[in-house]
Amino acid sequence: MVFNSLEFFLFLSIVFTLYWSVFKKNLKAQNLLLLFASYLFYGWWDWRFLSLILLSTTVDYFVGLKIFANEKKSTRKMWLWVSVLFNVGLLGFFKYFNFFVDSWVDMFSMLGYEMKSTWTLRVILPVGISFYTFQTMSYSFDLYYKKLEQPTKDFLSFAAFVSFFPQLVAGPIERASNLLSQITNKREFSYNQSVSGLKLILWGLFKKVVIADSLGPIVDDIFANYSTYPASTLILGVTLFSFQVYGDFSGYSDIAIGTAKLFGIELMSNFKFPNFSRNVAEYWQRWHVSLSTWFRHYVYIPLGGSRVSKLKSVRNIIIIFLVSGFWHGANWTFVFWGAFHALAFIPVFLMGRNTIYKNSVVGENTIFPSLKEIGQVVLTFGIVTFSRIFFRSESITDAFAFIRGITNNFTYEVYHHPMGYRMIDYYILLALFVLYEYIIRKDERSPFKFKSKMVRFIIYTLVILLMLLFYDDNVDRSFIYFQF
Repeated sequence: MVFNSLEFFLFLSIVFTLYWSVFKKNLKAQNLLLLFASYLFYGWWDWRFLSLILLSTTVDYFVGLKIFANEKKSTRKMWLWVSVLFNVGLLGFFKYFNFFVDSWVDMFSMLGYEMKSTWTLRVILPVGISFYTFQTMSYSFDLYYKKLEQPTKDFLSFAAFVSFFPQLVAGPIERASNLLSQITNKREFSYNQSVSGLKLILWGLFKKVVIADSLGPIVDDIFANYSTYPASTLILGVTLFSFQVYGDFSGYSDIAIGTAKLFGIELMSNFKFPNFSRNVAEYWQRWHVSLSTWFRHYVYIPLGGSRVSKLKSVRNIIIIFLVSGFWHGANWTFVFWGAFHALAFIPVFLMGRNTIYKNSVVGENTIFPSLKEIGQVVLTFGIVTFSRIFFRSESITDAFAFIRGITNNFTYEVYHHPMGYRMIDYYILLALFVLYEYIIRKDERSPFKFKSKMVRFIIYTLVILLMLLFYDDNVDRSFIYFQF
């Protein structure tokens, strides 16, 4: 069941109605409904993997109790390692088993020893496993570091926290201090909160249907046939992929945050207009915020963060970007992607410019950005977009061949849409999309915040008409980050 389907909106309507009518006065009943709805939502893909969510939930629930019950540091650490090893082991088997086997075989092949991948298994990757394992682990970490005062003894609430369906499959990766605390406390229906949620859902659907899905066939065509296209088309392909993956993933996050609002729950912001970042450090403060903060709190800071020497800080930066790359998928392309971002981040860090834009936006106090800011944004977007050649390519070989195609065949050729549509329509659409996001850049949770009712009406009408115009039932409507 995907957000951009009729099945989901029928499902959401039923759950919302039951939640605020039949079960309104009973918190436990509401949480039981959320748990049932979440398991139904997830089981729509493959009910067999519900056992993994339940198992991960059970392990971290009891680990949390054990960590809290023991004051001895060594015992607490032992139970923390139970959580880490279980969740990482679960993730490692389903996501990385074949990768490590194949890499082992390839390594011996390079040394002249021929081996067969006799241990390779046909392991199916459970949807969302990278997200919910990190979410349950964060609970154990927070109890160990005493960021949470005490664990919950309500297994039902904890299970609802782990499997909360709006963010179960692709985040945001929530911490217990935010999401679990809301699930364990009574919630009241708020008309304004629900309206705000519906607006975010509409904006998320727009980004998914109009931006991501419409660009998908073009990107797929260019990356599948990169050897036959000139440099201009390859540059176009990876640039459009930047917009596609942003529209796809931030669209999912908006729908997730908006859906949670319908149930009286506030999730953290996951995207804060990253395409207007002025350096790579700011980009990572605005892109996939829940993952970057997870790595900062549970990997970077425990390693010493930036409180240690510059050399060790650089080491820590390299580690979190490599781990972040590997988290995205069992392919060396993601490791290269992470390494590239580490190399781009380190100079910014060494110059002490990694936090200068933390609390500001481009064009902070002006209508138009300065020429310097425009240059910074274009450069950062170019760096990030270049890195996505590795992110999108099927293999390292394909990625470097794609890059060679840009550098060795730098010729221009007009690209024609694989389905025969006019490309100028897409260029105009993206230009207007970038302009609109610049206008609303100060508040990622209020995409339609305009004082004039007439302006809002016109924008709503245009958004809905464009969704109807660009909707294509023949396009793959799944979300890109489902594979992670």
